[in-house]
Amino acid sequence: MKTTVKSLEGMRLNLFIDGRFVEPTSGRYLDSFDPTTAEAWYQFAEADANDVRLAVEAAQKAFVNPAWRRMTQTDRGKLVRKLADLVLANADDLALIETRDNGKLIKEMRAQMRSIPDSYTYFAGMADKLQGDTIPVNKLDQLNFNMREPIGVVGMITPWNSPLMMLTGTLAPCLAIGNTIVIKPSEHATASTLALAELIMEAGFPAGVVNVVSGTGAVTGDALTRQKGIAKYVFTGSTDTGRKIAANAATNLAQCQMELGGKSPHVIFSDVDIEKAVNGVVSGVFAAAGQTCVAGSRCFVEASVYDRFIEALVERTNHITVGHPLEDKTDIGPLALSAQLTKVESYVASGVKEGARIASGGKRPQAEELARGWYFEPTVMIDAKNDMSFMRDELFGPVVGVMPFSSEEDMIELANDTRYGLASGIWTQNIDRAMRFANRIDAGTVWINTYRSAAYMSANGGFKESGYGRRGGFDVMREFSRAKNVVIDYSGAMQDPFVIRLR
Repeated sequence: MKTTVKSLEGMRLNLFIDGRFVEPTSGRYLDSFDPTTAEAWYQFAEADANDVRLAVEAAQKAFVNPAWRRMTQTDRGKLVRKLADLVLANADDLALIETRDNGKLIKEMRAQMRSIPDSYTYFAGMADKLQGDTIPVNKLDQLNFNMREPIGVVGMITPWNSPLMMLTGTLAPCLAIGNTIVIKPSEHATASTLALAELIMEAGFPAGVVNVVSGTGAVTGDALTRQKGIAKYVFTGSTDTGRKIAANAATNLAQCQMELGGKSPHVIFSDVDIEKAVNGVVSGVFAAAGQTCVAGSRCFVEASVYDRFIEALVERTNHITVGHPLEDKTDIGPLALSAQLTKVESYVASGVKEGARIASGGKRPQAEELARGWYFEPTVMIDAKNDMSFMRDELFGPVVGVMPFSSEEDMIELANDTRYGLASGIWTQNIDRAMRFANRIDAGTVWINTYRSAAYMSANGGFKESGYGRRGGFDVMREFSRAKNVVIDYSGAMQDPFVIRLR
């Protein structure tokens, strides 16, 4: 990989279409901003409808190209493994690029980049294990079976909070299956996806199998979701944007798989170790500066330990270090974009106006060295109510609202009182209670005595307005392949359909 943080400085990044980096039709380039300084540090091309059309046509051509379509499943798996090796070899450079683009901690991004290859390796092993099945039917002398085949061209619109990690969850299985892909990375974190395109070329994938069209959602994203020739879309992002994508895709009867917003409940019972539960809440909402769809931003605490829990949570929060993401001592870096900082500030202010109190944080840090960046302190809001705006809407920032509950029944009702259903967490030593919670909570993922513990081997996804479709595990192989029914008659005779035989 040639692209590094140093080489990106002041550089213009082009589109990646049909195995080549090409300039945009419009000649238009946009700035990408460093969240620690609010300054532009490179430019990326904005693809228009014509560029998108060319990318989709390249993917369609690659889909039927014998070099890809006739490649054995085992050989596809080998290519995906080679890509895994290249990602691992370039993990530190990729981590630095993402940290510079979205402000996440370098220690977190290094860990992500070194774990991503495992996901590619896992799905590489699935390439020759996607099997069909035979079906018993009520007709003699017939063989009836289903076979699985690639679904076609897949359009992927990825987020800015963990671009390559979120992309890998669907790109790896799609490549293993034999699909072709057009990726539209977030305009707030574009460089790492284009750097990955270099590795895809180096691995030896045929031209057009993977294409990258950068640009804004309003221009490039809209064009991609209206473009004919795409079989399925993948989107990670806000629920409102997900609705627009689904509406556009419906015009061409394209399928969608979406991971959308979340407002996940975190439930603390009195029978747990308070310190461990506090660590779980801190991990669930303050890690990554709260910029994760599964953030446990609504915290319900059993009334008998509420005051003690608040005291411990505030004490822990006050010792979180906000700072530059490249420094090892930093616990929380900046938010990824200016608009996100404004949004978080607005919701904290509305929470106070509605009656909540700030127990910790609640403002931009005062340190002079952080003044230019989009930093916000980890914030604990108490006296919260479930109907307050900051408790209803996804903030995507380091803010948690805490409120007490009196009974398990009350807690279930409060936890489910949201339009979202992405994730949930419960802390208890009572296994009966934990299982009742798991059965009754309306969320796609339930964590018990842990939080944000994810594995590419298990399927996950959201309920309600948090989206639909599953990622991870073998389920995702079925998500991005299609079943074809085959019927073989081996009786040796075909009856004339217009001759009625009397018995």
